[in-house]
Amino acid sequence: LSNKRTRRREIEMLMLRQFQISSFELFTCPKQSGCSSSRSVTLPRTRFYFNLGRSSDFRAMADMSGNKGTNFEKLYLGMDFGTSGARFTVIDEEGGIRAEGKREYPPFMKEESMDWASSWKSTLFSLLEDIPITVRSLVSSISLDGTSATTLILNSEDGEVLCQPLLYNQSCPDALPEVKSIAPANHTVCSGTSTLCKLVSWWNTEVPNRESAILLHQADWLLWLLHGKLGVSDYNNALKVGYDPESESYPSWLLSQPYSHLLPMVQAPGTSIGILQESIRKQFGFPDDCIVCTGTTDSIAAFLAARATEPGKAVTSLGSTLAIKLLSTKRVDDARYGVYSHRLDDKWLVGGASNTGGAVLRQLFSDEQLEKLSQEINPMVASSLDYYPLQSSGERFPIADPNLAPRLLPRPESDVEYLHGILESIARIEGKGYNLLKELGATEAEEVFTAGGGAKNNKWIKIRQRVLGLPVKKAIQTEASYGASLLALKGAKQNREL
Repeated sequence: LSNKRTRRREIEMLMLRQFQISSFELFTCPKQSGCSSSRSVTLPRTRFYFNLGRSSDFRAMADMSGNKGTNFEKLYLGMDFGTSGARFTVIDEEGGIRAEGKREYPPFMKEESMDWASSWKSTLFSLLEDIPITVRSLVSSISLDGTSATTLILNSEDGEVLCQPLLYNQSCPDALPEVKSIAPANHTVCSGTSTLCKLVSWWNTEVPNRESAILLHQADWLLWLLHGKLGVSDYNNALKVGYDPESESYPSWLLSQPYSHLLPMVQAPGTSIGILQESIRKQFGFPDDCIVCTGTTDSIAAFLAARATEPGKAVTSLGSTLAIKLLSTKRVDDARYGVYSHRLDDKWLVGGASNTGGAVLRQLFSDEQLEKLSQEINPMVASSLDYYPLQSSGERFPIADPNLAPRLLPRPESDVEYLHGILESIARIEGKGYNLLKELGATEAEEVFTAGGGAKNNKWIKIRQRVLGLPVKKAIQTEASYGASLLALKGAKQNREL
């Protein structure tokens, strides 16, 4: 009788799984607080993927109660809140992906402008609901990332958002002279888009409730919705508000300012903050002991996804622009080139970004042309063409010249030769970038992983490997949400050791 009951239970579980997967595209807003606006909207369609390739997936179906989960496999949830949408990834202890999905931000409107806070909040809870209950019931830790320098000012007593979020690319030039007058020369905060410039600009508007306000970054605020402890950040997000990750403190020049009471407490990324709020655990079926960990920025999470964990490992992102990040034992900062370092545990992630990249290629060739012409390139033969591909004048890294003009001539008759010359010229710029980081004191690059759209071009990878004189590989994982899930895994492991 016992065996029959067990078999019947197994069949029920399999049927339930098929139902969940086949009927999982959602079109409506989940029921949760804060999911309303002055304009009625429908959430965009969710694309959902579920990994069925492991026998242990069946074990994930065993506990439907959402309680404890101590006798079953533990999973780790990471979420990425990017510029246009959000994504989740759930991994197991070995880093295998068990579930993933994404959503676009719904267009909540407030006084004819985008209500970003409501949109992000709605998306957060939509993503939680998008995860199958059988997966949610095994999630033991959660973390997420957000766009760097996206800033919210809240009431420190109840968390009410006091003004529209200041987005990552929003510049506050009115505050820049004041920030430059208090910060060291060439400091990371000496940019109109820095978090500190946004804080100073808001502070100087003479708004009410200044004394009871607190600053959070996008990731901090979304995590607060999950753990309920207001005023916690991580040292990756806090870098652009002036936090010094090396001394693990705010500098005296910042603490002496009248708005210093708005600064959040800072922890290392992936540090356990507390248990997921009870109301959320009950609503979505997460385990009673599920923890929430500090997050990071989207670019750092994308680097973490590549799992480049040793000094000398680097990631080049070949998107619209060319961005490089190198893991170093030494911190390197040089505002002339836009080079600054994020702390990663006991190492430093040194980065720089050039204005060259895929956007220039898109100006000259269609996707179909790029694919076809690339097939005819011999990557082992050097191109004699010497270009500096830019969309418009101005370069910062590895050459600091705001007037540097694009150089895309002469153009040979052969489109294959022309594309070869451009791809190789971008590779040379990449090489100069890594050489500059070395000259500034960073650990020498030993291996380069590739992310972004350019990673799909195998001929370009071979060209870059020849030009750089280094092993160049396509990163297996490039999604920032995967990097955030690794932070959740890190936090869970540290929490077990306490």
